[in-house]
Amino acid sequence: MGLTKQYLRYVASAVFGLIGSQKGNIVFVTLRGEKGRYVAVPACEHVFIWDLRKGEKILILRGLKEEVTCLCPSPDGLHLAVGYEDGFVRIFSLLSGEGNVTFNGHRAAITSLKYDQLGGRLASGSKDTDIIVWDVINESGLYRLKGHKDAITQALFLREKNLLVSSGKDAVVKWWDLDTQHCFKTMVGHRTEVWGLVLVSEEKRLITGASDSELRAWDIAYLQEIDDLEEPEPKKIKGSSTGKQDTREAEGGSLKGAEAPEDRILTCTKVGSLMREGRDRVVNLAADKTGRILACHGNDSVLELFCILSKEEMQKKMEKKMKKARKKARLNSGKGEDEDLEVKVEMTLQDEIQRVINIKTSAKIKSFDLIHLPQGELKAVFLLQNNLVELYSLSPSTPAPQPVRTSRVTLAGHRSDVRTLSFSSDNIAILSAAADSIKIWNRSTLQCIRTVSCDYALCSFFVPGDRQVVIGTKTGKLQLCDLASGTLLETMDAHDGAVWSVSLSPDQRGFVTGGADKAVKFWDFELVKDENSPQKRLSVTQTRALQLEEDVLCVRYSPDQKLVAVSLLDCTVKVFYVDTLKFFLSLYGHKLPVICMDISYDGALIATGSADRNVKIWGLDFGDCHKSLFAHDDSVMYLQFVPKTHLFFTSGKDRKIKQWDADRFEHVQTLEGHHQEIWCLAVSPSGDYVVSSSHDKSLRLWERTREPLILEEEREMQRETEYEESVAKGQPAVPGETQSENYFTGKKTIETVKAAERIMEAVELYREETARMKEHKAICKAAGKEVPLPTNPILMAYGNISPSAYVFEIFKGIKSSELEESLLVLPFSYVPDVLSLLEEFIQLGSDVELLCRGLFFLLRIHFGQITSNQMLVPLIEKLKETTISKVRQVRDVIGFNMAGLEFLKRECEAKSEVMFFADATSHLEEKKRKRRKREKLILTLT
Repeated sequence: MGLTKQYLRYVASAVFGLIGSQKGNIVFVTLRGEKGRYVAVPACEHVFIWDLRKGEKILILRGLKEEVTCLCPSPDGLHLAVGYEDGFVRIFSLLSGEGNVTFNGHRAAITSLKYDQLGGRLASGSKDTDIIVWDVINESGLYRLKGHKDAITQALFLREKNLLVSSGKDAVVKWWDLDTQHCFKTMVGHRTEVWGLVLVSEEKRLITGASDSELRAWDIAYLQEIDDLEEPEPKKIKGSSTGKQDTREAEGGSLKGAEAPEDRILTCTKVGSLMREGRDRVVNLAADKTGRILACHGNDSVLELFCILSKEEMQKKMEKKMKKARKKARLNSGKGEDEDLEVKVEMTLQDEIQRVINIKTSAKIKSFDLIHLPQGELKAVFLLQNNLVELYSLSPSTPAPQPVRTSRVTLAGHRSDVRTLSFSSDNIAILSAAADSIKIWNRSTLQCIRTVSCDYALCSFFVPGDRQVVIGTKTGKLQLCDLASGTLLETMDAHDGAVWSVSLSPDQRGFVTGGADKAVKFWDFELVKDENSPQKRLSVTQTRALQLEEDVLCVRYSPDQKLVAVSLLDCTVKVFYVDTLKFFLSLYGHKLPVICMDISYDGALIATGSADRNVKIWGLDFGDCHKSLFAHDDSVMYLQFVPKTHLFFTSGKDRKIKQWDADRFEHVQTLEGHHQEIWCLAVSPSGDYVVSSSHDKSLRLWERTREPLILEEEREMQRETEYEESVAKGQPAVPGETQSENYFTGKKTIETVKAAERIMEAVELYREETARMKEHKAICKAAGKEVPLPTNPILMAYGNISPSAYVFEIFKGIKSSELEESLLVLPFSYVPDVLSLLEEFIQLGSDVELLCRGLFFLLRIHFGQITSNQMLVPLIEKLKETTISKVRQVRDVIGFNMAGLEFLKRECEAKSEVMFFADATSHLEEKKRKRRKREKLILTLT
């Protein structure tokens, strides 16, 4: 057997340069008891917690692979629910930063997350059109609500009633009764997608936002409250209704008379519309926790704020209106002030919901969050399209509130995509350049240490000495920047078109540039006199130029500086001698232009990457093509050799970075992590680090480890991953239900399959051990003496427990959220044994709730087979008696504990009241003593 060539594995080290991703929403979180200071923002697959006062990242909630799409903080402020692109929901602790609870039930991206008032339930809406209500405490799914025909946009719990209201892209709003888990009312009064909804005015009014410039308002009347009224009358409110446009709105009938079947719980009546200033669709619609401030925005940079008046304010406004109307009527009629006049005044929707002010941000708004502080201050935080977070504050109670921008997080990222990256010669500094600025990052701390304004950068490198950098721009200029002072030293006109590529010469005395003006230009460094300083400063001067027939896309020097390779728009790569600029070789074979290329350290190989998705490896001595590799599923955007090796990295628009062996023509490793197209990468001079930039605004650092990578093992792991994904795709069939009617909250994954296999193995071991024990007893009886029975090594590993206890341990080890799905794939042949074991476990009285949950689920899905099996009837009878008695015991214990806690609560309240009065008395005595002292002082002075 020949030697297997070993490689070293590169792993993801960090994500930086990103302030917030565009797919998710920004939310305020409470940390260290402070509100309005910390915000959580999605950052690709992670969640970053930013301190707005300091502009620092203080916590990272680490995800796995998929991008974050939705965030929701719990009502107690201790946890954060995070929804992902693949339908997972994870709940993180904000104290420890760990995500211990995982819910997996959706088949597509999470679009909405909302807790109920106490934080015990969580409703998740998804692009798969389902809503799932999760039990956060028990870490399991309660039920799945099906009915929407398109993606869910919002789902809200009602505080006082066990109801849920949801909106979707199918242009309807649905009301769900959570006691019976069915939709009892569908509002069809929208012509377009419903993008958001909020409940205001003590949940008596619903505001919805659609794809037009209207915010529709609906009055909600609950049946119990209607029945309490002796003579109910519908409230008359005149709003700017849209007339014929809303003819098919489900207004639920009159409040008097017989109710329609769907109006047995509540009725919804449209009362009018609020006109927004924006003409496009509502992107986000939200209210603060007090329900007083309503805010919305479209696809622009303006947030519109509305104030919802309270009952007292409405009454005052009504009285003022009445006063004005009476005065006007007297003037018109000529009657005196003593005479009473009948005047009718009606409040419009615009009187109840008043426009406050618009907040204009510096860029397009992607999401926002509001918080109303006890001092009356309103804070609004924005996640903007250009990788920026801004915080505004205002006082809505003042007559003319003015929003003030109090802080912004801007230093930790670029405003646009990074198009070029470079490493310094000592591997410590990383240069990233985008459309507006250059940033220098410390590789070890990932902190931005310098920011310099520049033009749209396309290529860059560190000048030898690492004190200056050279940038090639889209406008055809070369810009020389000094890093120590953070200033632009010089700007030179280099090309008539964009400078697409630069390459530092191996002797480090100059460099070469290639541009869209079909020219390759050679430059040398020189020292010139500085007007502002007696010392000389660095500058560059052009020495030669090579004019070609096509636009130049990439240029590279050979390591011996004898050759320069130039890729052209005609899909060829031409190689010239540096000294004479005479033509040497033409490398042709790509079907589309060569975007990137690099030459190996020994000058033997040149690798070219093209928009045709292929990478070709050529010999630089004769120009022969050694191998053509199908590298990426989209254009190859960047290619670079690892120093001192024939290994090279490529990046593509397919969001992947791949490592290749140019000697053996093998794919070594794939680095996945970016969620959008990768524009460029850079390999450090030592080869230990790779940094990459993407359209998702993130920079990622990859580090070479000491772990060897064997290709055969890598291929095997890849096959296993593909198999696991295929297993997870097949949903289990539920007896008695079609696939479309499957209302279980879980989803089949490789974890649930493995959990079911563990249960089956445990039951098999229990059967074997039980049979062995019976056989052993028979042998002992025949021999007339006790013979020691050898212990199973698995049971010995668990502390020499019994086989039934081992099954119980395996059962307890299954995640609460995966229990139902694991039992669902369990074959019926194992169910009788599991039922008998569950009866035994419940008798012991530990984990009764978990065991009963598993028992009831098995009875539910295998009801037909269990009831038709006469052998199981005695077991079911025993289970009935056992579960009823044990559940009653547990309920009694909980009731006793609750009563004890109530008693302690009353005792504490009584003590605190006594302490309060004692403090008040001592405070009064102190005031009296100070007054006497002051009076004595006045007497002595007089």
